[in-house]
Amino acid sequence: MLHARSALLLALLSPLTAAQTTDHPLSIERMRARTYPGSALTTQQTLTPGANYTRRVVSYQSDGLRINALLTVPTGTPPKGGWPAIVFNHGYIPPNEYRTTERYVAYVDAFARAGFVVLKPDYRGHGSSQGQPAGTSYWSPEYTTDVLNAASSLKTLKGVNKARLGMWGHSMGGHITLRAMVVSPDIKAGVIWAGVVGPYDLLFKALPQWGRGDPNDPRARLLATLGRPERNPAAYRAISPNAYLADLRGRPLQLHHATGDTHVPYSLSQSLASGLKAAGQPVTFYTYAGDNHDLSRNLKAALDRSIAFFKTHL
Repeated sequence: MLHARSALLLALLSPLTAAQTTDHPLSIERMRARTYPGSALTTQQTLTPGANYTRRVVSYQSDGLRINALLTVPTGTPPKGGWPAIVFNHGYIPPNEYRTTERYVAYVDAFARAGFVVLKPDYRGHGSSQGQPAGTSYWSPEYTTDVLNAASSLKTLKGVNKARLGMWGHSMGGHITLRAMVVSPDIKAGVIWAGVVGPYDLLFKALPQWGRGDPNDPRARLLATLGRPERNPAAYRAISPNAYLADLRGRPLQLHHATGDTHVPYSLSQSLASGLKAAGQPVTFYTYAGDNHDLSRNLKAALDRSIAFFKTHL
């Protein structure tokens, strides 16, 4: 243990330079240089249909792993060009507690009823998906990789309009959504609820308890590689989607956050909204006074706003 702590301290004192971080797995440029081919969606289980849509558990390939996902498809004849589609990125749930058909059911139902194809990836190591869980998406790129492969897989589905692909994310899923959008221009619009979406100096201040003291935690490994953000700001810009907001090139984002959120500070969405405006990018930011992390008291209003946004921009 002493050796591990000494090694961590040495790394913090001698972080990688900004130039060296181009090979860091979280580097935006490195993630852009990768391919995310996905695969055809394979049905694993057919579920009871919704009011006007079918439901299936499907799987696809990501980094050679089988990743499961919940897929909903509207019934009836697709519109000209195909159905608009949404990749749905759930927030942090302990991987061993996660189940494909539990949680976020009302959210998926709302988008499905509104005429969108919806694919909710499980992420690696969650439920019956293969692989080891990555911890969180802020310190390692694996979950974003799974989501980008999900987007490619969704475009192989008959009846989907490949040019009308959006992304929705809650909490950790909001970070995944933002990162995926700056990596891939295929995501045409995004909605983020209570997202972990600030630059890294804010993330370390806002989430100080996540991974602290564990040398095997992804957060500790990131610190061991790059040092603290205030000591190595250029390196953290290289891995931060907030430093690449201008590359959205007009693709809009809609943000939702409650002032009473005790899980993810409201200040993170404030920071992203300010950054988008400074970069000249379209953003709409809805604030919910006194509500919680799940926007429980304003759920219908937030869902209605999100659906209207996607109907306008996809």
